[in-house]
Amino acid sequence: MNIINKTLIGTFGLFAGFGHSACAREKTPDHSKLPNIVLIMADDMGYECLGCNGNVGYKTPNLDHLASQGVRFTHCFSQPLCTPSRVKIMTGKYNFRNYQYFEYLNPNQKTFGNYLKEAGYTTCISGKWQLNGVSHNLPDNQDTDRPYHFGFNEYCVWQLNHSRADGERYANPLIIQNGKDLPRDPEKYGPDIFSDFVCDFIGRNADKPFFVYYPMVLVHEPFVPTPDSPEWKDPGRRYENDTTYFADMVAYVDKIVKKTENALKANGVWENTIFIFTGDNGTHPSVVTKTTNGNIKGGKGFTINTGNHVPMIISWPAKMKKGRVFDGVVDFTDVLPTLADAAGINPTHYYTDGKSFFPILKRDRKPQKSEVFIHYTPRLGNFKHNRWVMNGEYKLYRDGRFYNTLIDPNEKKPLSILSPNEQNIREKFESILQSKEAEFPFEWNNKKFIPGVNQEN
Repeated sequence: MNIINKTLIGTFGLFAGFGHSACAREKTPDHSKLPNIVLIMADDMGYECLGCNGNVGYKTPNLDHLASQGVRFTHCFSQPLCTPSRVKIMTGKYNFRNYQYFEYLNPNQKTFGNYLKEAGYTTCISGKWQLNGVSHNLPDNQDTDRPYHFGFNEYCVWQLNHSRADGERYANPLIIQNGKDLPRDPEKYGPDIFSDFVCDFIGRNADKPFFVYYPMVLVHEPFVPTPDSPEWKDPGRRYENDTTYFADMVAYVDKIVKKTENALKANGVWENTIFIFTGDNGTHPSVVTKTTNGNIKGGKGFTINTGNHVPMIISWPAKMKKGRVFDGVVDFTDVLPTLADAAGINPTHYYTDGKSFFPILKRDRKPQKSEVFIHYTPRLGNFKHNRWVMNGEYKLYRDGRFYNTLIDPNEKKPLSILSPNEQNIREKFESILQSKEAEFPFEWNNKKFIPGVNQEN
């Protein structure tokens, strides 16, 4: 056993192995009634990027229409950075339980892919992987079976056993599909390859329950032309990096969403598919987005709300015939239990820090939680480590700073004089922070997860 697994298994053994036969069911599910699930997660696309969320600078007609037919969540919170978000959404756990290295998910964990596969779903992942630990040269980082290990029957991904330096994700992409590198081709566009794979998977598995996890490579930098950009016609400009292309990349995300929807409809499974769109974290700080509330600078990596306030839209035509807006809070720990709920998996058969919002999809308007707790240890660059509790209006950091984020979104002036209601909220948030501190003290080492080593940043 390598030192990495010794560290994590010793610390997280209870959670990693909780109900190891996690999806053993009390009765055989009726697969004819199980909904299909498609989860699309854009890369670096904050809440403000969609027209239905107030954007006036980018074109997102398909996502806006999807929101008009499903549920649009106004307060969905991820982590502020990609790997922390991916580890969290895939396992349903706070980062202090299993986030060890940037670009890494320890193989001792179980993901929603594992649980849904065990529940009878055929599963696939397409898009950005970046979880083998290649950049840290971790043991077994060349393991091309890792997606299978995490519960996916098929995969088509970027950055599995190759580093970003080996090949990018857009023009002339370096992609591996089910264990084999695809031929490099400067005429090919990575997002088209990933979305084609998803659509083909849907077509081949339309007669049984399936789960598609599509963590997009769009709209992460480099900000380059798409095939719909005039500049794409000039091969020499396909690698031209400029934020002016960000709008084209957002539009291409919207186009792929419609392409996926059309594939579901063409195969007769749209009505009984839970179709989810979200983003992994906030927009890149170099991007300024025009909205009905003014210009918003991206906050990726940072603890202000633009760092982890992300869009979430869910459609399920069999259960939703009219669009709704849900103003309660949800976070990425809630996704796994929601999918498990949809699949009929007994909640005692897996561990999660989240709460299922599946009832909301079935027209229950009652929020499942009134606030979210965020533990953020980025393990990348100079981004700051922190903990906080928040809802759609207020936010309390572990150092005592308390903000009204609606009035002060950039967190320039902590509240000092509180109303009785604000004082009650603060005390409740403090109690949550104290309980998390008692469960897991705010300690880390930025290079290796070693509880008990305090290296505050």
